[in-house]
Amino acid sequence: MSHPVWHYALFILFVLGMLALDLGVFHRRAHAVGRKEALLWSIVWVALSLLFNAGIWYYDSKHKALEFFTGYLIEKSLSLDNLFVFLMIFLYFGVPDRYQHRVLYWGIVGAIVMRMTLIFVGAALLAAYSWIIYVFGLFLIFTGVRFAFHSGVSVHPEANPVLRLLRRVIPITKDFHAEHFFVRQGGRWYATPLLVVLVLVETSDVLFAVDSIPAIFAITRDTFIVLTSNIFAILGLRAMYFLLANIMPLFRYLNVGLGIVLTYVGIKMLLSDVFPIPVWVSLVFIAIVLGATLGLSVWVARRESRAAEEATDAENLAEQRTRASQLPQQNNPEDKQKRG
Repeated sequence: MSHPVWHYALFILFVLGMLALDLGVFHRRAHAVGRKEALLWSIVWVALSLLFNAGIWYYDSKHKALEFFTGYLIEKSLSLDNLFVFLMIFLYFGVPDRYQHRVLYWGIVGAIVMRMTLIFVGAALLAAYSWIIYVFGLFLIFTGVRFAFHSGVSVHPEANPVLRLLRRVIPITKDFHAEHFFVRQGGRWYATPLLVVLVLVETSDVLFAVDSIPAIFAITRDTFIVLTSNIFAILGLRAMYFLLANIMPLFRYLNVGLGIVLTYVGIKMLLSDVFPIPVWVSLVFIAIVLGATLGLSVWVARRESRAAEEATDAENLAEQRTRASQLPQQNNPEDKQKRG
């Protein structure tokens, strides 16, 4: 490990404490998370991340702080695509707004455990087999191309092997039962559709973790930096979902930006032993690509919205003229005198 064990232990205790505070104090009762609440929590998580980054800058080094921020930016941007999947899953199953936070909460808890495992496994593989870095690089280039050219998000629960296994092991009720994942009926335990949604959220995050974790290893080999930047990014995922759920369809070119970023970090990995690219160059490149694609998405959406409004106004005007032309003509007294 690049840092003492107590650094990891202290960070894990901090994460557990924040999660307990989140569910045990602020979200004890199921309720729909409003935009103001989501904005407040988003600010809190980003502020904590930046405060931690400042601590790395002060107590460790500027270079490590730059690595943390770059990894955090990569993971945060990749998580936006994850939010599209969450939205589609919730819409597919018709999950009430007041229960979505509970699903995302336990989904994040599972994601933290799973990502910690993948990070330590990945670090061990890189330490034992240096050529793994080239495998990661090729995989990221392939993933980046796939990201850039994929269009739309679809959910197919019937094709999920984990969900099929769950249905064989335990019966599932047809309706939701408040915020419960399990209910007891007639002396028998049943899973609720909310557990099905949680399983889909967890399995979808596994797929995204396979893409994102190698991308951070392209920025730094410091396991502590990889772990903390990844976890801080996904801790704010719930608040970001409730904040952006209504405007996520505007990010139509996000997949192109993410594809370019993943392809870039893949190339960076392949060139790491020949031509190492400085971290600050990666940070600037990633920020420019993401800013350009998000800005272009919003600009095109607004342009199409204005065009649609103008087309609607033109149709209404044409309809009014048509109706006016069909009205009976009133006789003008002056015309009568001329004809007389």
